[in-house]
Amino acid sequence: MANMSRRKLFASTVGLAATGALARPYIANAQAKTAVCWLNQGFIPEEDAAMRKVAEDYMKASGNKLDYSIMPFMAMNQKAISALTSGDVPDLLFMDAPSSILPQNCWDDKIVDVSDVVAPYESQLSETAKLCSTFYNKATKKRGYYLCPIKQGATPFHIWGDLVEKAGMKMSDVPKKWDDIWNFFKQTQAPLRAKGMRKVYALGFQVTTVGPNDGNNLFAHFMIANGGQGIVTSDGKLHADDPKVREAAIKSIEFMTSLYKEGVVPPEALSWNDADDNNGFHEKLFVMDFDGTLSTELAMIKDKQAFYHDMITLAPEQKNDGSPMATQVNAGGGYIPKGAKNIEVAKDFMKFFMQPAVMNENLKGGLGRWVPAIPKIVKDDPFWLSTEMPCLKPYVTEAVLNPTIPVYEGFTPAWGQANAEQLWGQCHADVIKNGMRASEAVDKAFKRAEQIFAKITYD
Repeated sequence: MANMSRRKLFASTVGLAATGALARPYIANAQAKTAVCWLNQGFIPEEDAAMRKVAEDYMKASGNKLDYSIMPFMAMNQKAISALTSGDVPDLLFMDAPSSILPQNCWDDKIVDVSDVVAPYESQLSETAKLCSTFYNKATKKRGYYLCPIKQGATPFHIWGDLVEKAGMKMSDVPKKWDDIWNFFKQTQAPLRAKGMRKVYALGFQVTTVGPNDGNNLFAHFMIANGGQGIVTSDGKLHADDPKVREAAIKSIEFMTSLYKEGVVPPEALSWNDADDNNGFHEKLFVMDFDGTLSTELAMIKDKQAFYHDMITLAPEQKNDGSPMATQVNAGGGYIPKGAKNIEVAKDFMKFFMQPAVMNENLKGGLGRWVPAIPKIVKDDPFWLSTEMPCLKPYVTEAVLNPTIPVYEGFTPAWGQANAEQLWGQCHADVIKNGMRASEAVDKAFKRAEQIFAKITYD
């Protein structure tokens, strides 16, 4: 396969998209106004360049001014929580995945309803983007759009294909069922260590009690693979009393903790944060990881051998019963806190941003780490299913073309609280460190989850 350099890919991507951006009509406001915007920093420089471009394009088109700051995700997360708590807020926050912030703050009536912004594009949005952007407001007693969705992200497998080959195995032999995939890659450890790689592990595996996101995400996907997808339903109800859900949780915890006990997972995984598995993968500490978006691959795009040849991205295909695997998709975009001084310009910017041509240009500029919230863009633009970047097509296939479901935080803020308390990571610790049976650990976690959910009541 002929490889395209990052510079060439970026230039051609932005150049083609810009043609459409220049052609679209946009009516400038008669009176210039300023909005203060906090924008999420990307994992690669191209994402930040693309974000600056859409901000600058908006200012030129509208005559308004954006006083914007681009800041790292964790710092912005903390700053957003502090601002929403104190009431000293910006006019707009644009975040990759605000699902840990929005559900509770929408419930508490601290976020501005943006249904009027989303309305012109609602019919074009994916169902998962819709469900990740609508939340229940206890004051209004109804759900509404509180996020203007621009991007979506899924969770693929990230694999060192060269290590698989070095272990004497073939990627063409990777099975399709969920547990079988983990068991397949588990087998790489022994032959690699026999060849002198004494510190390598088979799996990057977030059985962490620290989080904040990756361990909860991994558990949710194990639940889906084991038939426990309905642990939370779109009405915000917990179904811990469903025997099928309990069985799925027990199977998930048993399998996950057994892999850890077998020593095919780095022992430090019990206390990993969200960056530790990425760093470990880049250092070839393990062969395979399951982690959100293409940040793992794109962080190494300058290493042509690794990016174009050695690293392989794989989408989950089947649940353990052989049926198609639906993976969870989260949405990112802009939201407006109540107390914002210039809601009008904040909404106007998001109306500009949600135009399909602008959305597409921005996400292509970020080299596809996030995919468009409008599926038709993916189907119409050859970039998204291109093989020039080997990681892109399988990721986009998973995030847009394959079955997906929204993250459960969109259904109720109670799920976010359960995740914040690391109930599922504590299950792992109770089995691994405290000697509990998986069934006991699950029952303990479910009991606490029921207490959390009981505090969120819908009128």
